[in-house]
Amino acid sequence: MTSLRVILLITLLTAAGLTRSQTSEPALRNPLDIPILLSGNFGELRTNHFHSGIDLKTMGVEGKSVRAADDGYVARIVVSPWGYGNVLYIVHPSGLKTVYGHLQRFNDKIAAYVKEHQYESEDFSVDISLTPDVFPVQKGDLIAFSGNSGSSGGPHLHFEVRDAATDDVMDPLRYYKDMIRDSRPPRMDAFMIYPFEGKGAVNGGSRPAELKFTTAKDGSRTLQGKAEAWGEVGIALKAYDYMDGTTNIYGVRQIIMGVDGTIVFNSRLDSFSIWRDARYINSFIDPAQWRDKRAFFMKSFIEPGNRLQSLSALNRGTLLINEERPYRITYLVKDAYGNQAKHTFIVNGKRQDIAEPDTAGLELFHWRGENRFGAKGLRLLIPDGNLYDSFRFRYASGNDHPSAPAAVHYLHDAYVPLHGNAQLSIRLSVDSLEDKDKYGIVRLQGSRAIWLGGKYSKGWIEASVRELGPHTVMTDRTPPEIKPLNPQTWVARKTISFRISDNLSGVQSFRGEIDGKYVLFELDGKRALATYRFDPDRLSRGKHRLAFSLTDACGNRSVFEHSFSW
Repeated sequence: MTSLRVILLITLLTAAGLTRSQTSEPALRNPLDIPILLSGNFGELRTNHFHSGIDLKTMGVEGKSVRAADDGYVARIVVSPWGYGNVLYIVHPSGLKTVYGHLQRFNDKIAAYVKEHQYESEDFSVDISLTPDVFPVQKGDLIAFSGNSGSSGGPHLHFEVRDAATDDVMDPLRYYKDMIRDSRPPRMDAFMIYPFEGKGAVNGGSRPAELKFTTAKDGSRTLQGKAEAWGEVGIALKAYDYMDGTTNIYGVRQIIMGVDGTIVFNSRLDSFSIWRDARYINSFIDPAQWRDKRAFFMKSFIEPGNRLQSLSALNRGTLLINEERPYRITYLVKDAYGNQAKHTFIVNGKRQDIAEPDTAGLELFHWRGENRFGAKGLRLLIPDGNLYDSFRFRYASGNDHPSAPAAVHYLHDAYVPLHGNAQLSIRLSVDSLEDKDKYGIVRLQGSRAIWLGGKYSKGWIEASVRELGPHTVMTDRTPPEIKPLNPQTWVARKTISFRISDNLSGVQSFRGEIDGKYVLFELDGKRALATYRFDPDRLSRGKHRLAFSLTDACGNRSVFEHSFSW
């Protein structure tokens, strides 16, 4: 048995050991009253994170009954215009925790409880922790209604299963396999071969080479592209899974890569820590391919700063091509139901020049340890644990943005995501504002300026950043905009609505008052819609004065006032 086969066996046994035995598994109920169909599966690849649950289809509509998957109690309630939106967390005696996200609304008792807290805190967004005696539930109890709240892209129920003690998420399909039919295998779409800088070459150069599948009229698929390599290279795969009864695409469960009959790499994501592991996706995939082309290429090699525990590899998955012969590469891709796809292709070993990297004047940023860099008007500190691999840092600056009171600082010439926060300080070229809170660091992405904010100190602005790239300083002195929507219908519909927007730093807070007293406006973040529904328990008949205020991250404030009779 090869050493990697031993590693693979240990990995699988360890994963099994972390799970509860089949005999003690709780039988969780379908949280919906309709058959389960998925629009997203566990571990699916997303921007900056792995998907932490499953997304259950709700027939394209909101308002489907959501029920407790097992006995337990509501331990946490969150309301937010972003993220999971309206969400419930239920703790179960089995040691599990289930999560129900993007809800339209809670059941009447929970909704009344939440509303009281919102009025007490005078804030739409709340995060409430509860003791077991407040909202005990039994399996099948109606707890909420499905929706599209928060950062959801359409009506569905986001559902998670967690270990209640650690908050680690696990694949809910282990509890619902019998309720879902899946006979369709995954499909591989393309491979990418990466020469490691200064150590390998592919097709006579230092650029990656892509091999793509083409489909003939008869449905047969052929891999197209040239693959000649020398030295150290890595391979990445683009693949998706499919399920019966839907047209959605899903993430694959397991990837195994072999070279000449020896297993070299294995990836199997059954559970992970949201807080520790989710952002390792930026090392598992080629982040530049995702950012620039919206393509997920999953690496079959492990960068030294990637500590994702679901990966195992021989020599970190690096392939040493040092003989002029064909190297037989085999990929096996599986889904949660054991459906699999297999493909073998050849990388031809061909002796070729390996380009020496240009290191003149470049500083080495090492994946292990703290990295500091300074230049005119710039300070950068990347703490230990934030880089996935070492690289030669390239820096440039220029006065490329006419409205910026500072130079544009180009932090490396390629996209580099960081695992955590780095500290960036930029010195102002023009420091003319009396109100220093109006300055903020921005990241430039094409024509967009993404506000990061920051603090002012003696002509410098300091902010936290989570990726390298072009950064500068901008000012925001423009108040946010409040646009009333059909005010002539407000009284008849007993609903007041505003469209809100901000030019740069983003809406920080909002507040509604009627006759000087707080009233609850709900915010739909993705639609930028603030809505107040007349509350007869708090709003009497008669003449009233409405004031709605909006404040952005730089303290710029707008107020809309309106008189009405009800």
